[in-house]
Amino acid sequence: MRLFDLNSPLMVALGKLADIIICNIMFCLFSLPVITIGASLTALYHCMQELIYDDERDEGMIIWEFWQAFRQNFKQATVLWLICLLMIAFLYAYYWVSHSLGGAYARIYQTTFYALVLVFLFGFIYIFPLQARYRNEVRYTLRNAWLLSVAALPWTVLSLALIILFVYVTVFMKPDAFQMAIYIWAVCGFGIVAYLTSFFFKQAFRKMSPEQLKPKSSIAEGAVFTDEEHMEEDLMVQESSYSDPNWNRRDDLFGPQTPEKKGKKRRRR
Repeated sequence: MRLFDLNSPLMVALGKLADIIICNIMFCLFSLPVITIGASLTALYHCMQELIYDDERDEGMIIWEFWQAFRQNFKQATVLWLICLLMIAFLYAYYWVSHSLGGAYARIYQTTFYALVLVFLFGFIYIFPLQARYRNEVRYTLRNAWLLSVAALPWTVLSLALIILFVYVTVFMKPDAFQMAIYIWAVCGFGIVAYLTSFFFKQAFRKMSPEQLKPKSSIAEGAVFTDEEHMEEDLMVQESSYSDPNWNRRDDLFGPQTPEKKGKKRRRR
């Protein structure tokens, strides 16, 4: 195989790098209003997961895929982001109060503050990857994010460690090169982090029981661990965006199904 053939490993890697850079720039541009960061993160993770999961995806469609994911997830991802902002505001207020106290109580509150930050980060890193890959209600996406962070604890720690390491190397290792750090993050930083962590999330998603992704009224609440019995096709109540390309345009997949009354036909949509 020639080095510069279109299907050679080098050209495939360069093509993925170009997609990562394009998605990173789009993420930065779409995040400028701040309130749209949630939808931008969801679109970024959607595209990075497609680079990993879909080997037969159409080349040159990454801009369209980003826009489609941004538009289709905008409402719910924005709600998730606003909830995260409220959590961050609470943590900031807790930090200010805990560091304004004195005596023995100050250490207790400061310790609990760092514990709360760690718990928040554990769940936060899963929220938008879950929103990008699965369709679910806001409350269940939030619940699944924190449950999954515990169920897949090794992958959670690896993902968080990778993010912290990348931030440290680019920002804190050489504080004098802050302008270079801004350039790196603006060009490819967010995309590279999302792409690498998506490998860990791919392994973590295997820990989720399918019926926990979209609960039904007949399914009791329980752990997110799964077994071979739960992998039966008839229990897959929430579909991945990669098992059905039109998953985001189907209205009949989710939500409690109400039984039809006799003598009445369901209206087609």
